[in-house]
Order: sequence, then structure tokens, then C-alpha cells
Amino acid sequence: MEITTRMIKELREQSGAGIMDCRGALDSNKGNMEKALDYLKKKGLLQAQKKAERTTGQGLVEAYIHTAGRIGALVELNCETDFAARTDEFKELAHSLAMQVTALAPKYVSEEDV
Repeated sequence: MEITTRMIKELREQSGAGIMDCRGALDSNKGNMEKALDYLKKKGLLQAQKKAERTTGQGLVEAYIHTAGRIGALVELNCETDFAARTDEFKELAHSLAMQVTALAPKYVSEEDV
């Protein structure tokens, strides 16, 4: 079956994958849209699994102590590069996470306490 640009466009809209990925999926599945979509999902899962295995050696530790000083939290947030760790968005995320942990009034301090 001939793969048309309309088919590629439709698969791309459904999957969010790149043009060449959509074309390859349609080629390998002989134009079957459903099989091509499943193919892209499986391929995406494999890519996500590869990313999950990467080491995250950079990051920062954020400390937050509530105004009353009775409760606080230390949060370690890791990422792959120091460039990402130095961004304002990353720092804001770490701070927000520490605030959320404190707001939940945790009952346990360590794994042994659970």
C-alpha cells in the first residue's frame, strides 16, 4: 500500500510522533493505521525505558522550614546535567516540593520509622 502524506499527517496528529517516525511506522505496518499507532506506542515505551536507566548525578538539596519553626523538610531533587540544575525553574520546583512535604505534616522522618 502506498503511504500518503495524508496518512502520515493523520498518524502524526494521533500520536504526536515525528514525521519520519510516522512514515517508518506506516511502512513497517503496510499502511495499517492501528498497527502503526501500536508500533509507535511500543517504540515510545522502549525509549522511555532507556531514559529511565540514565544516571541523574546532578541536582540540588532544598531546605524549607515553616514560619513557626516546628516543622521543616529537606528535599533532594536530581537531574542529568548541572545546566538543568542551575535553572530558575528547577530551583523553584525543588522549593515547591519542600513546601508541599512540609504542608503534609509528615509523621515519619526516615524509612525505619515507618
